[in-house]
Amino acid sequence: MVESHLAVIPDFPEPGVLFRDLTPVFADGPAFHALAEALTAPFAGRFDHLGGVEARGFLLAGAASALCGAGVLTVRKQGKLPRAVLTEEYDLEYGTAALEVHEGELPPGSRVLIVDDVLATGGTVGAAARLVERAGWVVAGISVAIELEDLGGRAALGDRYEVFSLLQY
Repeated sequence: MVESHLAVIPDFPEPGVLFRDLTPVFADGPAFHALAEALTAPFAGRFDHLGGVEARGFLLAGAASALCGAGVLTVRKQGKLPRAVLTEEYDLEYGTAALEVHEGELPPGSRVLIVDDVLATGGTVGAAARLVERAGWVVAGISVAIELEDLGGRAALGDRYEVFSLLQY
């Protein structure tokens, strides 16, 4: 159901790239419900919170939270959170970026399932996982809607985390 709602756009954001757009999935209630369920099902009973990575990860974590009753940890881009934060930098193709969480947002030892839309090179979800661990929480797993296998994200994460991807390309 989820895959049939994806929009596939050739040559976006640059020539040669085949972009898979999840926004039609978000717009369809049953498809979005199915996606949210699919992302949490492999980890049922093994997480306390969903770590939604900005920005589409927020949508996915919020929807999954409504279904399973777990709280949401917002993993934000640098400079967006108002209280004391922990920051984790990661490499981009040209430069670096950083993610942040509020210090003490969750009780120590909380199990966090990291949720995002795409696993590409592993930089973003890897930074989110390191941030969760630095905060004193436990990474219960990483769950994504789409994995771009040729970009090596799973290999970059190593065997340290259990990774689930609903769709692989």
